[in-house]
Amino acid sequence: MTNLALILILTISVITDLKSRKILNIITLPAIVVALIYHCLTAGFEGFAFSGLGFLVGLGLLFIPFIMGGIGAGDVKLLAAIGAWKGTMFILYTGIYAAIIGGLIALVILIKKKQLGLTIKSMLFSLFFLKGTKGSLQISSNDDQSVSIPYAIPIALGTLLTFVMERFL
Repeated sequence: MTNLALILILTISVITDLKSRKILNIITLPAIVVALIYHCLTAGFEGFAFSGLGFLVGLGLLFIPFIMGGIGAGDVKLLAAIGAWKGTMFILYTGIYAAIIGGLIALVILIKKKQLGLTIKSMLFSLFFLKGTKGSLQISSNDDQSVSIPYAIPIALGTLLTFVMERFL
């Protein structure tokens, strides 16, 4: 049940992120609430704690990139919803895989657009001065000089990779 719900949530989120560059609240917020209720009903307080902690960890993984302007709120809520459904360990692995996949996609795009050097300088500036660049690290379709990634794709691929790795561990 949880895997099927998660696949449906991810599929819709990837489609909407590709089409409109938004991950809809009408998908993520009910997903979080239903996950909390489902785990509470199936395992009581332990289920609620499992789901709640997964939610908080999922939320926390992308909170700083969101605050710095490098990622959208929908991506944060999507990762939180996955955490609410699958728990802390699953979301930690998903977050790691999504970051690696997203980084590889961004690297390929930046190399292709010949913007890798400029982006590294901007990232170092942000790191050393603890100042967000408010979207300058984002890639968008309306400007040839900027680059953005619909991050639902790396999140979905990271989730699928975690599903696969779960079978082997």
